[in-house]
Amino acid sequence: MSEKPSSTEQKIKLRDMPRNLWAVSLTSFFMDISSEMVINILPLFLSNVLGVKTNIIGIIEGVAEATSSLLKVFSGWLSDKLKARKWLAVSGYALSAISKPFFYFANSWGMVAGVRWADRVGKGIRTAPRDALVADSTREEQRGLAFGIARAADTAGAMLGILIAVLVIWLVQSNNATLQAGTFRTVVLISLIPAVLAVLSLALGARDVPIKGQREMPRFAFRALGKPFMIFMVIVGIFDIGNSSDAFLVLRAQERGVSIIGILLMLAAFNLVYALISAPAGSLSDKVGRKRLIIGGWLVYAAIYLGFGLAQTAWHVIVLYILYGFYYGLTFGTTKAMLADLVPEHLRGTAYGTYNAVLGILDFPASVIAGVLWQGAGNWSGWGPSAPFLFGAGAALLAAVLLLAWKPEEGKIG
Repeated sequence: MSEKPSSTEQKIKLRDMPRNLWAVSLTSFFMDISSEMVINILPLFLSNVLGVKTNIIGIIEGVAEATSSLLKVFSGWLSDKLKARKWLAVSGYALSAISKPFFYFANSWGMVAGVRWADRVGKGIRTAPRDALVADSTREEQRGLAFGIARAADTAGAMLGILIAVLVIWLVQSNNATLQAGTFRTVVLISLIPAVLAVLSLALGARDVPIKGQREMPRFAFRALGKPFMIFMVIVGIFDIGNSSDAFLVLRAQERGVSIIGILLMLAAFNLVYALISAPAGSLSDKVGRKRLIIGGWLVYAAIYLGFGLAQTAWHVIVLYILYGFYYGLTFGTTKAMLADLVPEHLRGTAYGTYNAVLGILDFPASVIAGVLWQGAGNWSGWGPSAPFLFGAGAALLAAVLLLAWKPEEGKIG
């Protein structure tokens, strides 16, 4: 049995982490403060204020993520071709920041969709170059910890953003049963400040990293990324077809009787768990292998989604959503680190873009399926809102079994 690293060793590891990691982490922290203030109450704005049906909400979310994902392939490939990551990432963050004020003027679901899609275009431009910048800046033995730290900062920002939204709703809105239009617009205005700080943090704090070794001209060829990457993406795709937008979890909470402030506090607690788990889980993946952590996270997801499908009361949903943070903490940073292990250094941007694109494109049918199941299942089975969560649990369980059966090369992956 290996000895547990001392606190001094852990501090040295953190101190040795590169400047780019801290710049990216600070940027993610600020942008998630801004985004989570708005995005978590957006489904409630659509449903409570604009009267939009769940199937339309599913389409809005699905198209937004699919649009974002198509750009992730191109931006990742372009960062490989240009041998530069930073300014593509900065431009993506800037576009998201510029789009946010238009939520203030949105008075129809079409306008909301347009602004949401513009915000996701920014995410599509920035995500792959940003992740590749982190991977390029860190050593393999630190990569899991590095992505864990980045996810922890991202999630800490999300938690703070949600708490700010809670405070605004408490001060502005006396009736907590449904969201009011004026409350939503006040939250949007406040969210602009951290959005600007996010752009400045990356623009002023990060530096591009010279890539060692041969730089081949990257191609838009899926198989050029290698068989292990392709197999992993097929398995991840099976999982993701049941991983609909978290907007449905928010709607499920309200459907089970959780108030708006209760929902936001629930989300804050979820993000606290997510932030606390991310860095230790990433560090653990450096020691025991990425695959084990991902399988564990998917099994947690399956159990929690089954719970969402069977939930009868508000407190059931609240407990499950807080525990949902374990799934995110175990898998998100670990998966990003695993991708860097699977592909050559000069193709990392393309790999991250492809990974995000495949998942984002699948988010569209996943969210549409969830919306249709939510509304349609009650007509023939009596399940209604339970159906999308039972479907998601089954897909996650199947993906976990397939990943367990897959035997990649041992090392950090296994």
